[in-house]
Amino acid sequence: MTNLVLTVTCPSTRGIVAAISGKLAELGCNITDSAQFDDPDTAQFFMRVSFVTETGSTRDDIIAAFAPVAEAFGMTWAIHDEAKKTKIVVMVSRFGHCLNDLLYRWRIGALPVEIVAVISNHMDYQKLVVNHDIPFHHIKVTPENKPVAEAAIMDVVEETGAELIVLARYMQILSDEMCQKMSGRIINIHHSFLPSFKGANPYKQAFQRGVKLIGATAHYVTADLDEGPIIEQDTVRVTHAQSPADYVSLGRDVEAQVFSRAIHAHIHHRVFLNGNKTVVFPASPGGYASERMG
Repeated sequence: MTNLVLTVTCPSTRGIVAAISGKLAELGCNITDSAQFDDPDTAQFFMRVSFVTETGSTRDDIIAAFAPVAEAFGMTWAIHDEAKKTKIVVMVSRFGHCLNDLLYRWRIGALPVEIVAVISNHMDYQKLVVNHDIPFHHIKVTPENKPVAEAAIMDVVEETGAELIVLARYMQILSDEMCQKMSGRIINIHHSFLPSFKGANPYKQAFQRGVKLIGATAHYVTADLDEGPIIEQDTVRVTHAQSPADYVSLGRDVEAQVFSRAIHAHIHHRVFLNGNKTVVFPASPGGYASERMG
């Protein structure tokens, strides 16, 4: 049996679920998990269906047979093979907590991706990356060479066939052109103090203001800096008894967790763009552990 995932976005109307489930049944497929959302504000319908083929039909067979249904409802759709690991490029600067966390989760199988390259504008993590048998690319970025550096980054992405870029605290602003070209395929992570505490030492600024919650936000990258559609967020409480160093330590922990959950949701095709927002379907209670362990 082949495990496949169908993702659908289309204008909201009656009969979509019946048409999808009916066609899959007709093709001899068994649905194992299904989630849907009808957004009254945007009049858009979103659906994710996991299913197994039980009659020997291939993914290509199902794509061809499903196409008329998709056309009838004006669907943007895809059928994904769950056995295929997403190829990702990790980009990092000098804060290594998210990179280290991703490498650990990848190594133990908790994040089932294929890391095809790590790109950095510094050399700090070259040895770490090479020791994991992952290609490391040092692409220096200066105000004068930004277009050239970005072209080099895109060369790595295209040569490796990467489907997703993850910015593991990469501290350079990407151009509008790159953001548009990779729309929905770049995920960033940052602390959630923005826009209140900008610039250097945001955790020290938060400490001085007596902040009681530290958070992190993972989102798709757009031309609007740190304002792309949000995928995942979380917070941790702090008290007056904790120091700025405690704030930093807790902040790094929550950043790493939020980042990995956002990537996990993306690679399992649970995230749908909905204008400036996202629809994120949670993993089913019975399926989370198996997804988490790949």
